[in-house]
Amino acid sequence: MKLYQTLENQFRKEPNYISDNGDIKKWVVLSKAQNLDEELIELLLEDPDLKEKFFIKVKEVFVFKQSLFIQFLEQKNYLNDSYTQFKNKVGLTVDGQYLKQRNEVALVWPFKDCILEGGQSREEDRREEIFFNETLAQDEITELLDPKVMTNAKRFNANGEQGFDHFNRNENGTITDNLIIKGNNLLALHSLKKEFAGKVKLIYIDPPYNTGNDGFKYNDSFNHSTWLTFMKNRLEIAKTLLSEDGSILVQADWNEIHYLKILLDSIFNRENFRNEIIWAYHGPGSPKMKQYNRKHDNILWYSKSSSKWIFNGDEVRMSSEVHVGGFNNEMSADISSDYTNKGKIPEDWWEMGRDKEEFVEEMSKLYDEYDKIKDKNWWKMAVAARIRIDGKKRSGYLTEKPYKLIERFIKAHTNKNDIILDFFAGSGTTGYVANNLKRQFILVEQLENTQTIIKNRFEELNYVYFELKKYNQTFLEKIEEAEDAKQLLSVWEEMKEKSFLNYNIDLKKQEQHLEDFKILSLREQKRHLCELLDKNQLYVNLSSLHDAGFECTAEEQKVTKEFYRIKN
Repeated sequence: MKLYQTLENQFRKEPNYISDNGDIKKWVVLSKAQNLDEELIELLLEDPDLKEKFFIKVKEVFVFKQSLFIQFLEQKNYLNDSYTQFKNKVGLTVDGQYLKQRNEVALVWPFKDCILEGGQSREEDRREEIFFNETLAQDEITELLDPKVMTNAKRFNANGEQGFDHFNRNENGTITDNLIIKGNNLLALHSLKKEFAGKVKLIYIDPPYNTGNDGFKYNDSFNHSTWLTFMKNRLEIAKTLLSEDGSILVQADWNEIHYLKILLDSIFNRENFRNEIIWAYHGPGSPKMKQYNRKHDNILWYSKSSSKWIFNGDEVRMSSEVHVGGFNNEMSADISSDYTNKGKIPEDWWEMGRDKEEFVEEMSKLYDEYDKIKDKNWWKMAVAARIRIDGKKRSGYLTEKPYKLIERFIKAHTNKNDIILDFFAGSGTTGYVANNLKRQFILVEQLENTQTIIKNRFEELNYVYFELKKYNQTFLEKIEEAEDAKQLLSVWEEMKEKSFLNYNIDLKKQEQHLEDFKILSLREQKRHLCELLDKNQLYVNLSSLHDAGFECTAEEQKVTKEFYRIKN
């Protein structure tokens, strides 16, 4: 037992190995051991007992016994409260080896969306994460990205909800309906590929910024690489949807913008980078701040082609915008023409829940500060634009996407009837503006509360709504919602009967060690049940449309066949 304590004490000397609650980050240690991390090896060599146990001296050189050390970490006696101890009891092996020990495994994060549900927006409260990245062998990712079955299809128009009958198509057979899709956005993009590849003129996305306060909180040491992989998976398939003269605009802030630029260079090619737009959205910060004030976001613009792209220059110089510079880098001189109340604040802008006159006075002061800024290539659309009422006093939606910002992009990069895609739809501003400008929109959003906002906001618009048909995703959501071990055990009983479990699970061992499962923390219990599910079966694949086990209804078969143009 002395060696276990010695090892733990040595780990505690390195803050990177300790979680916020004081536990050893066991998988961080294991990963470093597998990669022969110099920092870890130096830490082990500092202690004579660990040096003797895990190193062999060869011609005055100490050689690390990597296999012995990893085996020691994974044996059941190592850190007795370890989740690893239980996990090793119940299986999760391939050919007798745990996945972490297999040479062909690679760190991939295509399934992280079980947690950060595709379209999670920055407005939402931070929530405690219960799911974890999984280390999966590449050959296990087989059916995940196959097209999915559609369900719960409805048509909406000014008369409200209608039954779904068919999709409208143009002379080329392409769907011309506005679409709102509920489901994991990575899987939705792959489902859109067959119908819309090469047909989208503009993609605008405002993804989570990985700020630590936007829901993108990871329980490992790969936070930045995880976010980049999360984005890479989506950007690669998004590229295939763009037309040859199409463009993509990706919004971010200082947390990841520089990494994002390199990622976009690699996917869309560096020569297709067209511009970086700085959106200044706030006034001066607090004098108590201990750093330079950050009051802007960055939008990176890439074209699909290096030789042609749509850019309607005259359309983007709008008379009603509030900005400094723009494309001609001249001070806007048209503010007073469309503005009331000191010539600065539009009549239909105010912050909901506040006295209008008080708000106008405050915003006017902000504009006074902005007017002092000269010769900057900034688009100045202040916070008032972020809470615009969309021209209707009865319906306002707090959103990070200003109406005028999106309007400018759409006018610049598309023409009437062109297709615009936003797969981090949030409250749906991109679709709302696109519809007003007579463009076709496709929105993808997973969260239920934002879907409700979109539906309420679009009550007079024409569009078709449908969902990706869930399967194992349903169990993931039940696991997340469970409040105690009793509820989780009930979910487990249902999983045994109806879900698709990983092929490498030893079900008998799971049942044998059920009492050990009960003494795990609720967080670890949830983590374990999530790992048991086959992530290839989160949603029902198109290939399973007629499989009786998935119980696809006649209505689901109809909309799915209509969408993919399947004859039988």
